[in-house]
Amino acid sequence: MKSSIKLLIAVCALISGMACKETREKTEDKQPQISNDMNAKDILGNPEYLAISYGGYRTKTRDNQPSLDELKDDMRILHAMGIRIVRTYNVHLAQASNLLKAIRELKENDPSFEMYVMLGAWIDCKNAWTGKTPDHNVESERNKKEIATAVELANQYPDIVKVLAVGNEAMVRWAASYYVQPSVILKWVNHLQELKKSGKLPKDLWITSSDDFASWGGGDESYHTEDLAKLIKAVDYISMHTYPYHNSHYNPEFWKVPEDETELSDMEKIDAAMVRALEFAQQQYAAVTAHMQSLGVDKPVHIGETGWATISDGLYGPEGSKATDEYKEARYYHLMREWTNAEGISCFYFEAFDEPWKDAGNPMGSENHFGLFTVDGKAKYALWDLVDKGVFNGLLRNGNTITKTFDGNRDAVMEEVLAPPLAGE
Repeated sequence: MKSSIKLLIAVCALISGMACKETREKTEDKQPQISNDMNAKDILGNPEYLAISYGGYRTKTRDNQPSLDELKDDMRILHAMGIRIVRTYNVHLAQASNLLKAIRELKENDPSFEMYVMLGAWIDCKNAWTGKTPDHNVESERNKKEIATAVELANQYPDIVKVLAVGNEAMVRWAASYYVQPSVILKWVNHLQELKKSGKLPKDLWITSSDDFASWGGGDESYHTEDLAKLIKAVDYISMHTYPYHNSHYNPEFWKVPEDETELSDMEKIDAAMVRALEFAQQQYAAVTAHMQSLGVDKPVHIGETGWATISDGLYGPEGSKATDEYKEARYYHLMREWTNAEGISCFYFEAFDEPWKDAGNPMGSENHFGLFTVDGKAKYALWDLVDKGVFNGLLRNGNTITKTFDGNRDAVMEEVLAPPLAGE
């Protein structure tokens, strides 16, 4: 009798266990499956993992660091529009560590939330930002701490940090306040690669430096140094910057209306100029790739920055190259996404949100207005279609729902759009 009861209990337990397993499997099937094994190789160049440059600063000074809730709001907005990897710039500021914390908490709260980070370690020369004469042949003493902090964060958040970038436009000579020689960047890239080899950094973490196309050998041959060649061989991929927008003033040949287009309508002239802007960026990309290959190197080249401002009272505005408005930003954004997605190139488009600290003394300065969103959360013309689709429904920035700039009036947008100057002007 006791044996029969024991057998019955065992059978019931077995049936119950099988039922629980079946229920659990059905439940798991319904949950979004997010891989924890994604690495930079899987993400970069993948059009399903759109990239963007991000700064969450909302005021005229970075003394006001964005809060954890503000960072979460921004990540929800970017996630809704398909962004899956964001680029940051300074690990010594609270935004970097708080951003990683915000993403982790979002992931813990919602298993379907997926966001990764290209973490930037800022690199300076000696005397940068001090009022003293910068010494471009000697690096800042604090670079060591910046790198150490980047390593610490990469190890603390290995599921989120997939790329470390050593420096931002730190080798290009027009960055006269702080640039360093390639040997400095090479030193730190090699240091990080050694940490990977010794198991002190995740082995799948990719190391790069994010710099102007010229710094990567795509322009002036004076940049073609032995140290640059070593650096190109040391990084896991090249992260290059290209800015046709700025070149509409500094190298305007591609921008100005050629003689055979003078009879076109203004809109036809503008659209043709935006195609030439894309081609300008493509030529710089090709030049960097060609220099890399001339060294016998074959590795990915991705775009660490490119963008188009929407307001300027200076070189790029109505009294300058006439390059600046929301229509042109939208055309450039979509042209760049179409090209890079088709070619398997990651484009960390610059940038997600306007940041008024960048030219705090001049609210109309172009550096404040590269965002696809305004500070208060209005989607610029480039993203109006996403607003129409309801992509941002229920999301907030600075307590505001996501609406369109110009109250959604396309005619008002177009009133500010100017054709480029003629080639003879």
